[in-house]
Amino acid sequence: MKNGLPKPPKRLSRAAKQQWASLQSEYDITDAAGLDLLGDYCNFFDRREQAREAIREEGATIKDRFGQTIAHPATRIERDASASMLRILKALNLDLEPLRDRRGRI
Repeated sequence: MKNGLPKPPKRLSRAAKQQWASLQSEYDITDAAGLDLLGDYCNFFDRREQAREAIREEGATIKDRFGQTIAHPATRIERDASASMLRILKALNLDLEPLRDRRGRI
């Protein structure tokens, strides 16, 4: 524990560890269930970033064995990981949008 806060799992990427530290310090996540959800969030963050890298390198579409253009399998992984991240944020009861003092965007 650094500064009394639990450390992120070692298996996470540097970027995921930054997500862990940011969310943990901003929202004071220290309970066991919250830390478990935070760990899952960071795992999905890494999975999403790996999928995005594959899409950047190989493109959003590929050819199947019949020569037909199809969506790259990583697009589904990216979508599913992003959806899982959002579900975890909701399960942690974190506000996703800052409160505004007026209607409309910014």
